[in-house]
Amino acid sequence: MAKLTIVAHITAKPDSVAMVKAELENLVGITRTEEGCLQYDLHQDNEDPAHFLFYENWESRDLWQAHMNSAHIKAYKAATEEAVEAFALHEMTHVA
Repeated sequence: MAKLTIVAHITAKPDSVAMVKAELENLVGITRTEEGCLQYDLHQDNEDPAHFLFYENWESRDLWQAHMNSAHIKAYKAATEEAVEAFALHEMTHVA
């Protein structure tokens, strides 16, 4: 089975960029230790500092779903509920 690639776009509200960035950074270390996590990289747009992107690779969709249901993801969502303007997630399969 092909690995699962996740591309997640997060746009913070203008007055919440620093807080959202800090909360996103808090996810990196713990997520990289999770079963099935092959890559978990956070990026910030050079032109629009409110726009963040996660590029992730997982061994399987089931292991990624375990991540999405983890306590640290739930804590992130609760902390940033009013601070995120937009969120888009893409599940992708490596083709070539």
